[in-house]
Amino acid sequence: MSEASARRKPNEQPVLLDTELDHLPPELRWREWMGRVEAVIFAANEPVTRSVLARVVGRNCNIELIIDDIRTELAGRPYELVAVAGGWQHRTKKAFGDVIRSAFGTAGQEAKELSQAEALVLMCIAYFQPITRGELSSFFGKEVSRDLIGILRGQDLIASGPRSPTQGAPYTYVTTKTFLSQFGLDTLRQLPDFEALEDAGLLSKEKLLAGDIPAGLANREGDDDVVEEQVS
Repeated sequence: MSEASARRKPNEQPVLLDTELDHLPPELRWREWMGRVEAVIFAANEPVTRSVLARVVGRNCNIELIIDDIRTELAGRPYELVAVAGGWQHRTKKAFGDVIRSAFGTAGQEAKELSQAEALVLMCIAYFQPITRGELSSFFGKEVSRDLIGILRGQDLIASGPRSPTQGAPYTYVTTKTFLSQFGLDTLRQLPDFEALEDAGLLSKEKLLAGDIPAGLANREGDDDVVEEQVS
């Protein structure tokens, strides 16, 4: 390994990569950029951000237009290029979900299906983050267990947020990039408007506040009701 290679930082753009491609006519240059962008996204196991893609194309390359052209070419394919979790990722189209499950079953799937209680707590964290466990418990009228929070943390759907300015400075919880990726969201701004969901009759804050919540939310007998868990 050369000394220059040894000094190169991880993820640093290779020194010899020609990104401008000035020797190519515009059409061929654009096709090469398209190929590079799609190759990087295809090779990644997580959404690829714009800053990463910018390492393999010219300074004046419009990455959004590159993405649009790639999507056009994939229009008839069973997979597509989606904006998710602040980047882009290849994903199989939803219409082929049953086909894939028939072929592979559920083996190898990392994320288990959420229970109703877990889904409700995750929804509240998503809409009202940063929020403490105590605030979640007050919202539902029942204690939200540490075990339930642990399940959501274990799937990397939520993480610790800033400490609350309230007495005791308990930890708050926020959603993660995994949450965005799993639910096909690019940013939290794509969450359906809470009031719009209420107006459409799809969600009722009153029912939530009335305690019409599965028993799975309840803290196990003997749990400490005062002290918030410490999160490393």
